[in-house]
Amino acid sequence: MKLATIKNELEHLTHVNFILPDGKAVPANFHVTEVGEVTKRYIDCGGTLREESKVSFQLWQADDYEHRLGASQLLNIISKAEQVLELKDLEVEVEYQGDTIGRYGLDFVGGDFLLTATQTDCLAKDKCGIPLEKPKISLSSIAQGPVCTPNSGCC
Repeated sequence: MKLATIKNELEHLTHVNFILPDGKAVPANFHVTEVGEVTKRYIDCGGTLREESKVSFQLWQADDYEHRLGASQLLNIISKAEQVLELKDLEVEVEYQGDTIGRYGLDFVGGDFLLTATQTDCLAKDKCGIPLEKPKISLSSIAQGPVCTPNSGCC
């Protein structure tokens, strides 16, 4: 989800809810402690130089159980970050502390922001010898009946 979409959704909300991939809600007393731009420059396993930038939100849960972040407050934080950091309309990544710091994508459904699971991937499959698609085998090409017989030494 891009930053402009988040801002648009926030304009229609009074409160902000984040839901984890397992369906549990991030406790309502969370803070957004950071809004920033994260740029990653790297070489993939095939030797290609790559760069990606995202807007990052960091969610943090404190012990102040009366704290509630309103939609207008989050819009103000985003606005300030846009002005100071000159943020572009990039994909948003959310950091949240579970057992370790997790990095999530973001979606919006039914008035809630959903933290979506992210996956690693090989970006140079063609150079690593990884097939782009699993080979398809016709069932008719598989031998019928026993290929190995008892005492044949094949097993």
